[in-house]
Amino acid sequence: MPWKAGNGALHLPVVLNCYRPPGVAADAPVVLVQHGVLRNGDDYRDFWMPAADRHGLQIIAPTFGNEHWPGVESYNNGSVWTEDAELRDRAYWSYQAVSVLAQQLRDTGIVGGQPLYLFGHSAGGQFVHRFVSALGADGFAGVVAGNPGWYTLPNATLTFPEGLSGIGLAADALERLLATPLVILAGDQDTDTLDPNLPAEPAALRQGPHRFARARHYFAAGQAAAAQLGMPLAWQLHEVAGIGHDGEAMSHVCAHWWFEGRMPDSAWLAQWAGRTTA
Repeated sequence: MPWKAGNGALHLPVVLNCYRPPGVAADAPVVLVQHGVLRNGDDYRDFWMPAADRHGLQIIAPTFGNEHWPGVESYNNGSVWTEDAELRDRAYWSYQAVSVLAQQLRDTGIVGGQPLYLFGHSAGGQFVHRFVSALGADGFAGVVAGNPGWYTLPNATLTFPEGLSGIGLAADALERLLATPLVILAGDQDTDTLDPNLPAEPAALRQGPHRFARARHYFAAGQAAAAQLGMPLAWQLHEVAGIGHDGEAMSHVCAHWWFEGRMPDSAWLAQWAGRTTA
């Protein structure tokens, strides 16, 4: 269904692709799912339907269509900068659309006291971890980013989106980020260096030649930043054996992690080896 987030740039439409299995109560847990580069929220809703049936979940998968949210800057990188490299008012960042959606779900009673989760894959994984970096994860029971193409590093001197500098974050933003229980799912076969959708800007290449290497680089940067500040790191990195750049497989892995309390076993993962779905 079409949905508009609010005023300013957030009046731009987002399509909500929703699923609630028959017989599942309106107070069942809700999973918000951020799509990849293909802007295919309908596919990502479908990827989560088996988990919704099995665990009694409600799925809301927004589609940020290219017509209104064009390119990497509008979606992955949050519309934080204008075309003239000026910082936009925070209310106009695309990350705010998800924040406003979450609040509206609560205000309208669609979400009450039940858990609300946030998952994103590929470009959606970029979106989700940058959302958390910029706005925090308050109100979410779990936040997972699967196979992002590259990362905003926990570094207060590098300019966003490479780091956290230049966008007016609070002084404690880095500490808040490191204390957030962010989960990174990284397919250990997501190693294609020729993928046309693999980010290839210099900042991305400095993080490694492919997505799997960049996930390790990001987690190591988090460990180093936490050690420097003398605090524990709340993040988790799970290297998913045999899985490549596969949004459907990673959706199932995330569902296992959240709702079965474990990663899938090797026999299950073997069924999904060698696939690619963006």
